[in-house]
Amino acid sequence: MNTAVNAKQAGAAGNPGPGAPKTARGARTRARILKAAEDTFGTLGYHRAGISDITRAAGVAQGTFYTYFAGKEEILRELVRDMGHQVRAHLAAEIVDARDRLEAEEKGLRAFLQYLFENPSLYRVLQEAQFVDESIYRDYYEAFGKGYLRMLANATRKGEIRAGNNEVRVWALMGMSNFLGLRYALWERDVPFDEIVDTIADLFRNGLTLDGKEKAS
Repeated sequence: MNTAVNAKQAGAAGNPGPGAPKTARGARTRARILKAAEDTFGTLGYHRAGISDITRAAGVAQGTFYTYFAGKEEILRELVRDMGHQVRAHLAAEIVDARDRLEAEEKGLRAFLQYLFENPSLYRVLQEAQFVDESIYRDYYEAFGKGYLRMLANATRKGEIRAGNNEVRVWALMGMSNFLGLRYALWERDVPFDEIVDTIADLFRNGLTLDGKEKAS
């Protein structure tokens, strides 16, 4: 269905067009459409999924879809942005009682693995976004990285971690979590999350270099 035609039809009907909901009911409807898009893109893939598949899953009319979104690419962008907010909020809640940055990293990794295990469509949608419009994919990680950078900078000021290039560290840490999630939360769930976190905690605290006793043996 042509988005421009729908926009004209909406205007003729007195509808101001896509935008933020103005009521609590509208917010719930928009959230339901986003969830339906997550499930639909996660199951069918972006290119196979149609607006009708999303509205059918959400239990709304196509006209309702166009009240909040201009088209399929826009809802993908909004979905990825919304998912990013949810992931960051979830991780922030899980690390709030961490004693220092290293413990926060451990708690955060465990929470991320569990979240991905419970929400596998997150990665499918992200991967789809990368090939629809790379800026959607990039914006997700850059938004994540900005908050992460602030946390590492704060930990550096407190003396919880060594001084260094925290921007490089952020991208390294995100990359590590990304592939740990793919391997152990999605592809093969053959290693307990606690063992994964313990292994990475040891890497954070001790690195890969042998200490004096290990070299001597």
